Amino acid sequence: MSTPVLETENLVKVYGRGAARFEALKGLTIQINRGETVAIVGKSGSGKSTLMHLLALLDQPTHGVVALEEKPVTQMKPTKISKLRNETFGFVFQQFFLNANQTVLENVTLPLKIAGVGKAERNRRGMKALEQLEMADKAKNKATNLSGGQKQRVCIARALINNPSVIFADEPTGNLDSATSETVEEILFGLHREHGITLVIVTHDEDLAAKCQRRLIMQDGEIVREENGAQTAEGTR
Repeated sequence: MSTPVLETENLVKVYGRGAARFEALKGLTIQINRGETVAIVGKSGSGKSTLMHLLALLDQPTHGVVALEEKPVTQMKPTKISKLRNETFGFVFQQFFLNANQTVLENVTLPLKIAGVGKAERNRRGMKALEQLEMADKAKNKATNLSGGQKQRVCIARALINNPSVIFADEPTGNLDSATSETVEEILFGLHREHGITLVIVTHDEDLAAKCQRRLIMQDGEIVREENGAQTAEGTR
């Protein structure tokens, strides 16, 4: 049996107080195993992005525990959590979050700059990541001059720069046409196959979700059911 890379116990997230109080997550206990592909699926407001932000240590739960490699991280100091997040996770978002006036290479190497890696080593690793994504020829281009598909490739290269064990992808194909979406999906699942990277994908896209080994279906802050992606894909046809 695979070892869990991420676990939660009784995870609760509450926003606001009094009459404005909103319970976004209602006591979730889940496990994501190393090398697994998991889709978190649900309508807007179901809690799926909140769950991803807590799993990815981008936010703190109101109650409950998030554990990474079987070690609770929720109570760690913010600086330790930031370091752990930067070393362990890569992120791909629907909004590309690229600095338009920086070059492609500068955007890709930003996590290394934050981590204090020297410029020569940053650039070496940045070019290696861009080569993987067939974007090395665009290294000196400004990010603003790229197509949507190229921007998402740059984001994936940036996500890979620290050799992460987990990549979180939040609606990674949301801003892309169907042909480009297909390419981006192939890249993400290729990274999973070739490097054993754990993929956690938040998506509305049923086809993308069906490619994952497991789907967590969310509604009103709870996981209402869990499905095997491949079987579900057959069952819905």
